[in-house]
Amino acid sequence: MGNAYSDRVCDPAETFDRVRPHLAAFGVTRVARHTGLDKVGIPVWCAYTPNSRSIVVAQGKGLTDADARTSAAMEALERAVAGEPAIESFIETAENLRAAGRAFDPLNGLIAAGQGDIRPDEEIEWVRGADLASGRDVFVPLEAVLLDRTRRSRFWMSSDGLASGNIMEEAILHGLLERVERDAHILWRVSSQEARHRACVVAEDLDDPALDALVARIGEAELELRLFDITSDTGIPCFLALLGPRGAATASNIRYVEVTSGCGAHPSAVRAAIRAVTEAAQSRLTYIGGARDDVYAETFDRPLPESTRRAFLATPRPITTPLARAGTHVEALLSRAISCVTKAGVRSVVAVPLSRDDLPFAVVKVLVPDLENPDGERARRFGPRALSKAIST
Repeated sequence: MGNAYSDRVCDPAETFDRVRPHLAAFGVTRVARHTGLDKVGIPVWCAYTPNSRSIVVAQGKGLTDADARTSAAMEALERAVAGEPAIESFIETAENLRAAGRAFDPLNGLIAAGQGDIRPDEEIEWVRGADLASGRDVFVPLEAVLLDRTRRSRFWMSSDGLASGNIMEEAILHGLLERVERDAHILWRVSSQEARHRACVVAEDLDDPALDALVARIGEAELELRLFDITSDTGIPCFLALLGPRGAATASNIRYVEVTSGCGAHPSAVRAAIRAVTEAAQSRLTYIGGARDDVYAETFDRPLPESTRRAFLATPRPITTPLARAGTHVEALLSRAISCVTKAGVRSVVAVPLSRDDLPFAVVKVLVPDLENPDGERARRFGPRALSKAIST
């Protein structure tokens, strides 16, 4: 049932052994350790899919090499599956679905920039998902769950909410927590500077040896860490980590790539913070390696945004709220996460299975329309939650 730092139903090394025979079939040609390219030493691995329908380089991070290697391989597999999912679809109009009494969501909040909403009388391809909040089936547009950048799409294509696991429940948990994380990050970003800086906390107050070891490595590498508690009204702990050179707050001429960030959400505050810190370290390797095909040359010439520089001026505050310790049982964690988001007003949590049943891993797309989405080329940048937050702070 995993361990204190993992939600996987088996050891990460065992997970890798299970999926390894299937990597080639999904186009993954190599899994490599990138940790040594940086001076921090936090494990980061990459998996390469040369003919990927999205990005070629998938990354994984963790407390150990086994964690990071498995994370990279699973990310590569989920992207490969999402590019060509094993899922049945049918063509119908929204008005006919309504007339037949079928629940559906056109997901107009995910429509791409320059595209129009789905019309009630428009025939499109639909797929079946399960609404974990209501327990009923919900139909959503096929294009909203695909990750195939070789084709034009009516919808904004993103890996947001795309996740994998040893079993479907594990995958759904990861996908839902990613949606919670992205929502919380947007709500923090649209808040006032005072509110953002007030969320800065002392990482050591989480009192965890693994997290303390990460913080120590960062200090030994002569880097500076700022950790922000960006937990939203869902109550699921969420943290943002900023990692940059010492003196970033007052330095001039710092480039965008010299400060990296990472977010993490989890029912365990410690796990959420570890995810945020390791992701910030992974982002450093993204720029150091320079191989990701979604990172362009001009990125390396961009100056650091002033708001990011000023975030290092935030004074870390002691954590005064009680820290609940979550268990490691996947089903219990998933049930708790669903309960948290529904209590915050989320009306639906739709899980669309994408992988074949005969595989030793599961891939799912989790859609939570009421939560905010990360930056992207959408017709609607923000939803009601972000607009309400921006007005109130």
